[in-house]
Amino acid sequence: GVQISPSSTYGRKEIKLRGLDADYTLLLVNGRRINSRDVLTSEYANDFDLSSIPIAAIDRIEVIRGPMSSLYGADAIGGVVNVILLQPSNQTRAGIAYTYEAPTVGDSGDSHKASGYVSGALIENRLLGNLIVEGVDQAAWRSDQTVSPDADAAEHRQAGSLYGSLRWLLDERQTVDVDVTHRQDDRVANWYPGLRYGVVQNDQEMERTSFGLAHSGRWEGIDSRLRYYYEDVELTDDSELMTRFNGNLVGQAEQQNHTIDGQLSGFVAGQLLTVGAEGRRTEFSHNQNLGTETNVDQYAFFVQDEFSLGNLDVTLGGRWDHHDAFGSEFSPRAYGVYNLTDNWVIKGGVGKSFKAPAIYQSDETYSVAACQGFCRVKGNAQLKPETAISYELGTLYQNDSFEAGVTLFQTEIDDMIVSDRWSAGYRPTVMTYSNISTARVRGYELVGRYAFTEALGLRANYTYSDAEDREAENPLNNTPQHVANVGLDWRALSALALNLDYQYVGSQWLSTPASGAQESGAFHVLNLGSRYQATPQLAFNAGMNNLSNEKRDDVAQSVDNILMGRTVFVGFSYDI
Repeated sequence: GVQISPSSTYGRKEIKLRGLDADYTLLLVNGRRINSRDVLTSEYANDFDLSSIPIAAIDRIEVIRGPMSSLYGADAIGGVVNVILLQPSNQTRAGIAYTYEAPTVGDSGDSHKASGYVSGALIENRLLGNLIVEGVDQAAWRSDQTVSPDADAAEHRQAGSLYGSLRWLLDERQTVDVDVTHRQDDRVANWYPGLRYGVVQNDQEMERTSFGLAHSGRWEGIDSRLRYYYEDVELTDDSELMTRFNGNLVGQAEQQNHTIDGQLSGFVAGQLLTVGAEGRRTEFSHNQNLGTETNVDQYAFFVQDEFSLGNLDVTLGGRWDHHDAFGSEFSPRAYGVYNLTDNWVIKGGVGKSFKAPAIYQSDETYSVAACQGFCRVKGNAQLKPETAISYELGTLYQNDSFEAGVTLFQTEIDDMIVSDRWSAGYRPTVMTYSNISTARVRGYELVGRYAFTEALGLRANYTYSDAEDREAENPLNNTPQHVANVGLDWRALSALALNLDYQYVGSQWLSTPASGAQESGAFHVLNLGSRYQATPQLAFNAGMNNLSNEKRDDVAQSVDNILMGRTVFVGFSYDI
């Protein structure tokens, strides 16, 4: 149910869950939101948010499909992606890594990625710390697939990040965690919006700083957590189309997110009960748009109860959200897992969700250039919040060598927010956002894994999703009906591991400026990777992505949704 796709201009990627747009995926780092959606609007995907996560610092990634958790937020209609970063320990660790990647087709596009980390105890059993640095330099890539030969298929990126964390062990029961992240992310691309302007240069520089402070306690049967975190996102947008649209004024946007939350969890009468509250303030300014700086306040209360009835494990939850501009909504959830055996379960649940319009969607003074510079899209103060109810039912069997499962899902979204689009015979100079009465996404997911031997294993998954605007009886854009992944993992030698991965993405409807929605055909990608553990400390990796040099069809290419051509990569990591 997870799709990572380059479905925006310049090769920027986004994460979609169960056929819903990336705007419905809630991105978290250590359970904390990362969000710059008002700075960039959703037309630019959520690539800047994804890129802000230091890859070298990732411990694991948790995915919750659909609005099935009361703890994270009511607005996660598609689901939650929670990236858990490495935590410091008493053990001293350090390492460096480097990867070089180069396309074998088109012009340029080489990329260099390097990282280093050190972790350990500053004061043993009392003060622990992490320090991680990371840098990326990727040249712009040109391809004969773009509408204009002078346009870039992938942008030039230069980015650097610094992540540091400290854990203070007050005593055996209490810890205080502090972390700071800073990232500079600069992007330049030549883009062809249409005949009116020809090729224009888009230059965007984003600086993001975040700070977190948390206290955790383990008391007699009760765990507590109190956190404050802050995020400051500053964007300098010297995109030529937007500056022309706004009297040659270079865009300066800043979004500050303040969040404080707390929760208590413990066993009461054999049930694990969690209660908590959250308050968020977003402060936003934009010199090309908003008349004045705007503030948005939101707060929530949530409760979750987990208990067992024989072989049935039940989770019940509810979340009450209040938005200072769009009122209050209560979102209940219920989920159950029935254990047929130690290896086989039946599971299912229902959850409600609530999503308020973003600032750029609801503020009438916020407008962006569209239609190749011939029109603008502005906010609509009459928008209503989106609400959704999601259902799922599935079964899963797994043991050490075999896994198979199927899950049916359906999400009904009321008052879904959509942007107006040009189409044949419809060419207004000013457009806005509106609510459609009902949208529905339904389908099923298949997952499987089989270990032929200890050295050879096969894994696969497939998602079918039928996403429809039920008011107009049209399919939703950028939503492929079929997505499949197959992977083969082979440990050829004790020190050598190989993997072969295949992805199939079915046909989908795309919005094109000249002709409205058009169907873009399916495409597939084959990737090969290898890792050689030369010593306990030193490892090498190499491989090739898009072995067959697959290309998307003319419809996708007409809006510069370009698939990166065949690329080779090599790298190493050294850890002590």
